[in-house]
Amino acid sequence: MTGSDPKADLRRYLQAGRDALLWKLDGLSDYDIRRPVTPTGTNLLGLIKHVASVELGYLGDTFGRPSGEPLPWLADGAEPNADMWATADESRDQIVGLYHRAWAHSDATIDALALEETGRVPWWPAERCEVTLHRILVHMIAETDRHAGHADIVRELVDGAAGLRVDNDNMAPGDQAWWENYRNRLERVAREASRD
Repeated sequence: MTGSDPKADLRRYLQAGRDALLWKLDGLSDYDIRRPVTPTGTNLLGLIKHVASVELGYLGDTFGRPSGEPLPWLADGAEPNADMWATADESRDQIVGLYHRAWAHSDATIDALALEETGRVPWWPAERCEVTLHRILVHMIAETDRHAGHADIVRELVDGAAGLRVDNDNMAPGDQAWWENYRNRLERVAREASRD
């Protein structure tokens, strides 16, 4: 059995989530990356803006390593949910650039600190705001993957594209007809089950 480097493992999972989230923008128009496709307004570019902002907080401010990035959408008095969508003045390149800078800043924090290093999350309740880098990395992986899952669904609703990553879609094999038949079968089963 080969040895494991826990920090490298955590970083690899975080990066996989980052890449999956960002990949969901590929090939879409500015309209499609911004348009709200759920009743709560969930959209692809907004998910990236949110995760970039959150990552800068958890892997920067929490450990006394502020990034210096201006995040007016998180300031006191900002419009509620302003971190969940991009304004017309905030371009794809700006938001993606912010996310890449967040990665670099976070990766520098990960490199600089031991997993046991402690920090403080000021927006968490006092009884659990003292954290380790290890705990925050696990939290950030969960946060990123949760929103990558949202992006999976949003992207499928936008144009039907589905899958885990460009080199491994992780989907059952089947053409469009197969998927239509599969979905119709599930619809029939749901209707049958609801008759009980």
